[in-house]
Amino acid sequence: MKLSTSEPDDLDAAITTATGVIRRGELVVLPTDTVYGIGADAFNPEAVQALLDAKGRGREMPPPVLVAAAATLSALATDVPDWARALVDEFWPGPLTLICHQQPSLRWDLGETRGTVAVRMPDDEVALALIDRTGPLAVSSANATGQPAATDADAAQAMLGDAVAVYLDAGPTAGAEPSTILDVTGDAPRVLRQGALSLDEINRVLAPFEVRA
Repeated sequence: MKLSTSEPDDLDAAITTATGVIRRGELVVLPTDTVYGIGADAFNPEAVQALLDAKGRGREMPPPVLVAAAATLSALATDVPDWARALVDEFWPGPLTLICHQQPSLRWDLGETRGTVAVRMPDDEVALALIDRTGPLAVSSANATGQPAATDADAAQAMLGDAVAVYLDAGPTAGAEPSTILDVTGDAPRVLRQGALSLDEINRVLAPFEVRA
């Protein structure tokens, strides 16, 4: 089912429907500020496995978790360095994913995370409205593994089909570049994927801390 989010009334109805789908353990495709994503309840292991199955991906590639507020990072991650929090203050919401040490109290199964969690706050009205209702979502790019990430709902539906219960259609994304991924579990950031956020921008914020990406 594809639902438009272009008008305020459409958006509210679509978010209500998508929230119900997430709570039932099913999958939703949603727009973000980078590319479209396929999302599942991060705390529902069966839903996360369904997400991986839909993409044709194994547990060795766990999905990131999207949040609706920067403060949620402290509930999901521990031992976050001051320089990483400075990046959050500067670039969230936005195209920056941080891989952090996971809070040991969390009872979820995202795959083979080795005690880490990848977290991002997207800069997208529809995504934030949905996550605000559902809580943190496990979200990976909306595509079959090996195919380009979808930049509109039609492309996502062509690849993922009936594996997804609801497609939230907000039109084409502004670009096709994914988020930049930084591993912040060590003494200095490590770039795992250079994406929409440039290293020059990141290093400008890191400079006072005498570390570089």
